[in-house]
Order: sequence, then structure tokens, then C-alpha cells
Amino acid sequence: MGQGLLQIGLTLAVAIIITPILGKYIARVFMGESSLLDRVMNPLEQVIYKLADVNPQENMRGRQYAYSLLQSNLFMGILVYLLLSFQKNLPWNPNDFGAMRWDLRLHTTISFLTNTGQQHYLGEKALSHFSSTAALNFLMFVSAGTGLAVGIAFLRGLTGKPLGNYYVDLIRGITRILLPISVIGAIVLLAQGVPQTLSAPLLIETLEGRTQYIPTGPVASFEIIKLLGTNGGGFFGANSAHPFENPNGATNLIELIVMMSIPTAMIFVYGAFTNNIKQAWRLFWMVFIIFLALLWITASGEFIGNPLVNSNLGLEQLPNLEGKEVRFGWSQTALWAVIATATMNGAVNGMHDSLMPAGGFSTLLSMFLHVIWGGIGTGIVYLLIYQYLTAFWAGLMVGTTPEFFGRKITKRSIVLASFVVLIHPIAVLIPSAIALAYPVSLSGISNPGAHGISQVVYEYISASANNGSGFEGLIDNTLWWNLSSAGTMLLGRYVAIFAVLLLADSMARTKPAPAIPATLKTDTLLFNGLTVAVIFIFSFLIFFPLLVNGPIAEGFRLATGQ
Repeated sequence: MGQGLLQIGLTLAVAIIITPILGKYIARVFMGESSLLDRVMNPLEQVIYKLADVNPQENMRGRQYAYSLLQSNLFMGILVYLLLSFQKNLPWNPNDFGAMRWDLRLHTTISFLTNTGQQHYLGEKALSHFSSTAALNFLMFVSAGTGLAVGIAFLRGLTGKPLGNYYVDLIRGITRILLPISVIGAIVLLAQGVPQTLSAPLLIETLEGRTQYIPTGPVASFEIIKLLGTNGGGFFGANSAHPFENPNGATNLIELIVMMSIPTAMIFVYGAFTNNIKQAWRLFWMVFIIFLALLWITASGEFIGNPLVNSNLGLEQLPNLEGKEVRFGWSQTALWAVIATATMNGAVNGMHDSLMPAGGFSTLLSMFLHVIWGGIGTGIVYLLIYQYLTAFWAGLMVGTTPEFFGRKITKRSIVLASFVVLIHPIAVLIPSAIALAYPVSLSGISNPGAHGISQVVYEYISASANNGSGFEGLIDNTLWWNLSSAGTMLLGRYVAIFAVLLLADSMARTKPAPAIPATLKTDTLLFNGLTVAVIFIFSFLIFFPLLVNGPIAEGFRLATGQ
């Protein structure tokens, strides 16, 4: 127990040290200040702007920003779908893989385009090296860059500045942040034993005298961006539980830190944009406390273990080791599960379907809340929208005109903010209800009762939150699951982004109002406490029936020995 807690504590300590440093760097990049990479990247970016016919000085309105984003994403999605369709005729295909079924190709394309990384296929049995790099690796960079651009545009609108240019934000996010860190990270992973090759699978002879194929590929470059960009989709079906993706304790630590880095740093980007680092720290600790609570619930459940198994073995207490890699154990698996779902990163180093009910509760709740720490760029957006709604309600309760960052809160902005928050449960509850109501969709559920409900809800909440992980007992590679989860991903990603950009534009064009003694202060502990209450009222209570019928009911059944 003590060793496991020490590992968790040291990992979080490293993350806390790195977070404000990275946050200040990201802020400098997008505020146009000088940075270390200017001499290398400025000429490269100018070439890209000329080739793409982009005017870097042009500022876009909300609709322009949104339409540019949607058009570019549509083009990239069609391109990747075609690459996956014709992979048999493209290079770097040593296994001579053909195309996946059309619905699986569509699901895979949408999954990586929306920064979800939800996989209904096994990468080592379905994709060529070319598809993994030119298609999915490409999408992992641009989808992460898209989310980062949206977050930055929202921060600009929040502070009354023009939203900027989508193409400039996308390119700078990739060239100044994602690409440099990915190159360094891939080299580090390569040094730790993660393969990076375009060769065919290795043919070896086993101790029994039989032959076995060991698949390899460009894993290191795939692994680092899947974690840094909160994508989550693995090169192998076992994801980061596979020894080629995550060989040892050192790589596990590196990958955990990388996974947390940008989502946590975005809070300090907000502090730099608003020139209020004090409020950034308060927001950070507010989220961190909720994160620690979910981590404690998960880790306690895994350490105590399954009471039915322990009683059958005649033991008082044995950690739950089902679905876990022995080299990581209960503590690192619990920490990874909470971090991955809190940052909307679908990567796993153990099977979430094998978590105790407490772990299922925490992972589901993380994705329900969508703000701990949230996806790359979008996490800070949802957190600030909740603060925006809190300022509105608090202002009404004390009888003053609601304001946020020195600007009146308008009817239009409240409608848009409410829509952003409500699209998440709509995208989850409706398909979950359909899946649980009809036998065709129920055919993929491999567990009866409460755990089966958790499987279904997890699939859709993971898709809507653009997380991508799953309770992998679900048999999800069918027409129903591929199309329904693809629709949920599109709804949770692009409809929400469109509303977010309209909200940012509305806030940017709202005239500032001078502060008066009655103006509600948003950088206080009291306001942060109110924000927590609003988050749980909006998200927790909406999804509470699903938690009761899923992991909570399962936990009670285990506790009573049923």
C-alpha cells in the first residue's frame, strides 16, 4: 500500500512542477511573444502560410473560425477515409492488409478526426504502417491542434480580444508545441525499448519449436502523440498495456506525465491571458482536489480487491489484479485510469472492464464532468463555461446584473453556454437508451445486469467526451455500434465546438462594463466553491441515475456477496 501511494505521489508531484512552466510557454506561443523555436519555425510557418494561401494577420469572427475548422476537418476526414480504403495498394504494407469494412473505416476516421481514438479494431491486425502514420498519426496531430486552437480562441474572446485566425492557431499549435515535444518524447521512448520501424513482423521460433509472428512498427512516434494530444488510440489492440508501447516503469511514468501535461497547463494559459495567475492556481487546486477524490475512490477499490474472490481464496484482502499488467500493479493502473479519463485520453495500461465498481464509478464520473482536466484545449473551455454560468446564477441570486470579466452576461451568451453544457448528456443518454431498449444493440453486451449497463453507457460517454477508452467486454465492431458511436463523436465534438466559438465571439463583442462595489468577484475561494456546486448540479445529477444503475448497483451486489 505504502509503495503504491508513494509512486502515485511522486508522479503527481512531477506533474505539478511541470504544469505552470509548460502553461507559460504555451501562452507565449499564442500571445505572439518570442520563444525558443522562433528562428527555426518562423521561416517554416511562412512557407506553410504561402502554400495554403493564409493571411496570418487576418482575424476571424466566430462563424468564420468555425466554418474554417469544419471545412478543413471535413477535407482531412475524406482524405484519411480514402487512404484507409486503398491501403492494400499503398506502400509500407508488409502484411498485405486490405481495407476494413466501410462502417469500421468510417468509425475509425471519425474517431481519430474528433480526437477520440476510440478503436473497434486491432491495429496490428488491420492497419498497414502507411495507414498508421500517414492517416492516423496525421489526424492525431491535427485533431489535437484543432482542440488547442479552439481553447485559445475561447480565451481570447473571454478577455475581449479578437478570436484570431484558425489556420495560424492550428499551425502554431503543431509546429511550436505538439511536434517538438513529440520528437523529443519519441526519442526518449525509443531509448527505453519502444520500437520504431517500418519492417515486417518478426518471425521467431518458440521454445516449443513452433513459429510465431511478433508485430512491430512505427510505435514510438505513434505512442507519444496519442498521449500528448489526448488521442488515446493505440498502435496495438492492448494499447499501453502492450510491452512494445509501454515497456517498463520509466516509460509508464513518462507517459503519465505527458498525458497530463497540456490539459493541466491550459489553466495557466488562462492565467496568462487574463493576467491573473492567482486565479489560475485557485482553479488548478479546485480541479486537483476533485481529481484526488476520484483517484482515492479508484485506488481504494483496487487495493481492497474483490471480496468474492478474496473470500473464495480464504484471504482477508488481496488487490484486484484482474486485467492488470504485473509490472504496473494496482496503484499505477488506478492512477492511469483516472488520469486517462480525466484528461479525455482514451489510452489504457490495464483493462477498464476489469476495474472494481469504484473504478468504474470514477472513470465514468470523470467523463460526465468533462472538466477534470478535460481534453486538450476543450477542457479549459468547459471549466470556464461552468464559471460563466456560475457568475450568471450568483449575480441573479444577490440581485446584481451578472457580469464576467468586466462584461455583461447577455441572453444570447447564456443560451449558447447552456447549449454547450447540455449537448454532452443529449449525445450520451439518447443512444444509450436506444442501445438498452433493442435486442440488436444488446447483442454486443457481454455482461448481464449492472455491469452491462456500465458497458453501454461507457461506450457513449467515451465517444461524446472524445475520450475513446472502453469497457472492452463490449462486442462493439458491428454496424450499430460503429455508426451510433460515430454519430455521438460528431455531435459531442463539432456541435459543441461551433457553439463554443459563437459564444467566444459574443463575449468578445460585448462592451466592457466598469467595475462597481457590487460587482461579483470571480477570483475568490467562495466563487470557486460555487463553481464546484454548479458543475455537480449540472453534470453529476443529470448522470446520477446511470451511476446508480451501473457501478453503484454493482458495488452493492459485490458488498452483499451476490
